[in-house]
Amino acid sequence: MNRLTLTLCMTLLLISTAMAQHTAPGQLDGSWNGTLQAGGSKITIVFNFSSTESGQLTATMDIPMQGVKGMAIPEATLTQDSLYLRIPSGGIEYAGKRTGPESIEGHWKQSGMAFPLALTKGEAAEVRRPQTPAKPYPYQEQEVTVENKAAGIILAGTLTIPEGKGKHPAVILFTGSGTQDRDMTLLGHKPFLVLADHLTRQGFAVLRLDDRGAGKSGGNATMATTQDFASDAQAAYTFLKSQQLVNPKKIGLLGISEGALIASSVASTNKDVAFVVLMAGNAVPGTELILQQNEAIYKASGIPDTTLQKLLKLRDAQFKIVASEADLFEASQQTRALEREAKATMTEAEKQLIGLTQQGEDLMVAQLSSPWFRYYLAYDPAPALRQLKMPVLALNGSKDLQVPATANLAATEKALKAAGNKRYTIKELPGLNHIFQTADTGLPGEYATIEETMAPVALETISTWMKGVVK
Repeated sequence: MNRLTLTLCMTLLLISTAMAQHTAPGQLDGSWNGTLQAGGSKITIVFNFSSTESGQLTATMDIPMQGVKGMAIPEATLTQDSLYLRIPSGGIEYAGKRTGPESIEGHWKQSGMAFPLALTKGEAAEVRRPQTPAKPYPYQEQEVTVENKAAGIILAGTLTIPEGKGKHPAVILFTGSGTQDRDMTLLGHKPFLVLADHLTRQGFAVLRLDDRGAGKSGGNATMATTQDFASDAQAAYTFLKSQQLVNPKKIGLLGISEGALIASSVASTNKDVAFVVLMAGNAVPGTELILQQNEAIYKASGIPDTTLQKLLKLRDAQFKIVASEADLFEASQQTRALEREAKATMTEAEKQLIGLTQQGEDLMVAQLSSPWFRYYLAYDPAPALRQLKMPVLALNGSKDLQVPATANLAATEKALKAAGNKRYTIKELPGLNHIFQTADTGLPGEYATIEETMAPVALETISTWMKGVVK
């Protein structure tokens, strides 16, 4: 899901070679933590300091919500009461001043912007994820491998099988955008582990795989597009039909976000798919969806409408160029020129507010130039949806800002009606965000701070519907 958001984000780029600097030994030794707030996001940062007898200071950083632990900070200095940290490759700096034995006041600087980051001595509070299931499970769990012969890669994953004899109905889970592991690990959450556990307890065999290039799967996701991931999904479907404990006539496909596009694509060419579950799947072209997303997120972040309209006009023009211009260099040049023309009409305050800095421009052009983004912007999911004749469940949360519910559920229903499909269910789940948590604002920055991994109403809606269509 992370590829879809062209809004302010904190890109924490780390490298592993530490560079020591001299200071009085022991002054900072230990862990210091604080909460970074930027662009609607709240990220807990932990700096760990240690000193040698000769006074050399080294520093590492943890980001508990993202599973980052012990990553080295290349430059660290303490001069009297002033602390300075720098990660050159990411353009990241932290400058702070000790205000007490256990407190530091300072700022995190990145992409031409500065954000307050106060530190307190001690470990950060443990991230609670109460829905994450614990072993032993009341069902079988198998490590499996799936060969995608067309791509020449092996994918690794987990197949969970309910207790009891006979062939079980089954479902394959497809992750959202970005390189995801089989559990779709995100900000300390494991949505697909929670979902697979729930569905297996309800009598379904569940297959979930590490994306190509993630976890134990082979392949390289750098140049891959949604079409490539659909090829992997096809291999998974072929594999699951051959499993002895699975009923090959009762295999469904479930995808979230980009995974919903993949599920509908595979189902459109495999008429024997038993059912399809689309979680937060867009049904409008990529150019339209990303514009919807930008509008929803910036509006929820409190950006003034006059400034927002300038940004949306710019992004609309840029997205259309990237989607239609075959020449990558030409598309990049036109995209960059549009950005600079737009910035010339804005005040410095407006540019800072929406992140239109030089570094932001470079990041934006790099994102839009990737094969994945170019394909995604040009992709229209409606034709695949219009091929689906099997039962379909389409769900969105009412507070989903990445795939806004109203427009996309309506477009999904329109496409299914055009298919002549009379076995579909469309539901908007009140109060849920893009990853189906019970949310306050729906902003992506909340995902990490919400303890709930997936709302029980979403889990029950999916399993009840699936049991109804395979009985």
